[in-house]
Amino acid sequence: MNQKLKQKVVSLSFGLMGLGTMMEAKIKLPALVSDGMVLQRDQKIKIWGKADSKERVFVQFQNKKYHTIADINGNWQILLPSHKAGGPYTMTINEITLKDILVGDVWLASGQSNMELPMYRVKPLYEKEFASAYNKNIRFFTVPQKYNFKQSQVDISGGKWESTSSSTIASFSAVAYFFAKNLNEKYNVPIGILHSSLGGSPIQAWMDPSTLKKYPDYLAEAEKWKSDDLIKNTESNERNLSDAWYAELNATDLGLKQNWTSNATDFSSWKTMSVPGSWEDHEGEFEGIIWLKKEIVLPTVSNGKTAFLNLGRIKDADETYINGVKVGNVTYEYPPRWYKIPEGVLKDGRNIITVRAINGSGRGEFVVDKPYYLEMEGQKIDLKGNWKYNIGSKMNRVAPGQTFIRWKPTGLYNAMIHPLINYNIRGTIWYQGESNTGKPQEYGDLLTTMISDWRTKFEHKDMPFIVVQLSNFMVASEQPIESNWAELRDQQRKVSQKVSNTGLVVSHDIGEWNDIHPLNKKSVGDRVALQAQKISYNEKITADGPVYQSAKFKKGKAILTFENGTDDFAKVKDLNGFAIQGDNGKWVWAKAKIKGNKLIVWADEITQPKAVRYAWADNPDTANLKNTAGLPASSFTTEN
Repeated sequence: MNQKLKQKVVSLSFGLMGLGTMMEAKIKLPALVSDGMVLQRDQKIKIWGKADSKERVFVQFQNKKYHTIADINGNWQILLPSHKAGGPYTMTINEITLKDILVGDVWLASGQSNMELPMYRVKPLYEKEFASAYNKNIRFFTVPQKYNFKQSQVDISGGKWESTSSSTIASFSAVAYFFAKNLNEKYNVPIGILHSSLGGSPIQAWMDPSTLKKYPDYLAEAEKWKSDDLIKNTESNERNLSDAWYAELNATDLGLKQNWTSNATDFSSWKTMSVPGSWEDHEGEFEGIIWLKKEIVLPTVSNGKTAFLNLGRIKDADETYINGVKVGNVTYEYPPRWYKIPEGVLKDGRNIITVRAINGSGRGEFVVDKPYYLEMEGQKIDLKGNWKYNIGSKMNRVAPGQTFIRWKPTGLYNAMIHPLINYNIRGTIWYQGESNTGKPQEYGDLLTTMISDWRTKFEHKDMPFIVVQLSNFMVASEQPIESNWAELRDQQRKVSQKVSNTGLVVSHDIGEWNDIHPLNKKSVGDRVALQAQKISYNEKITADGPVYQSAKFKKGKAILTFENGTDDFAKVKDLNGFAIQGDNGKWVWAKAKIKGNKLIVWADEITQPKAVRYAWADNPDTANLKNTAGLPASSFTTEN
């Protein structure tokens, strides 16, 4: 081949390569529009993306073709006609082919940690779910946890559609999974979940800046965190402070210096404390490290077997060893300490469990009213009782705090909600509020505003919106008290009664007093599905417990009326959880009785009652007003 011909061949090759690159670059799809997606049935379907300026875009779906032309900026969208549930299908968009597409119902699941809480955190309660996890008709798209204070994003940085299997279920939101499973079983249609949540986030983080005009402090904070330099410096400074604190902590830890993880450690002279409980009851308040050991004797058939260690919850962090082998660690207080013990760790006879507990601030403890045991082949060894302990290190200051930048106003809306608004959905389920209990009075307005804005953004003016009310939490009070948690629950209740097409899921009867993340997520998910059946699927069912409506005061008693259809009260020996206010402004516990479809509430010492409250506490553990469907009444007050 002569030189000129070689040059032509080379030029042609590079030209074809360039043409191929240009063709590949013409169409760009958002992360949501991808293999395995679930499209909303019975609604017109929006497909959108980016292309070259004025590029022609062709979509083929279910043997029909559609086309449009990208605008000058390369943006395009095509509106497909509505489709019935079904699939799997393929879709071609110019040179791109999307596979395994289903048409069914799509729900947005959002909020903070109790929505985020994944299935692996509740696995010991639902082992059968993991064993039988295979359902191609339940699919999740988990939105990456990002924030953006500068602008509303049009796309997200990652994520993919995943169908339910033994390899995927562990990361799914537990509430959303049980919700989806319930609907899938009832209606036999594919269910897609857009899961967009972040632990610890307040509601204002999920709101568009334009909706916070009544809250200038929130807008000012959002404006402040637009500075990349501020974010970078804050994170760097706090990381340096934290690194220095932990470096000093570890450097002064006698346990590390003397290798207390080893079974050779003589701990016979160590002090004794009871687990569960707090070492600070014995040593006084301090931040630092404490080491604990417990000896157990196993039968001669234990050698080489696997086991499961449950150490309840520990405030704050722990590293746990058995016979000198590290079996697990958790870096903060909330997750349960569930550790799988592999083969070869346990031995016949004497075994030693060692815990290195780190507490950075507050009361360090093994949380009471949690299980503590070692389980092997179905047999449990109780680990409660006396443990030996020794102090590894004491710090002269608390661990440095952290600025949770990702929780600041508007950031999560911009990065985790706005990129979804083109995707057709049936409705939203929302589990959030714990982080707003500091200012509960503003929550109702914020929630109402957010619901309205999301409905506008998703172009779905009556979009079903289901709110999970805060669960019971913290130590129960012996006397009627003021409660921010109860106030926020009441704000949630009022929104559900005022805003159309909303539902309220009451959960103050299925929480845990000592855990802000209660594990019974199936009951929550099933109750959410019940509300969806009522307000979205138009089922004529009872989805609410007794819903308070009005009160009259007559002859020293309060007569309470409830919404028709929710007032078939379940009979109980004693109705509990009611408090009544006298003309002196003080609250006392009240008696209550059922009279037909009304409740009569009174207290013998109150002759002129002014108001009644029900389940008005952080943890209303005795409240027991339900209807015959077994659904609990929300906390409420007759006060305006």
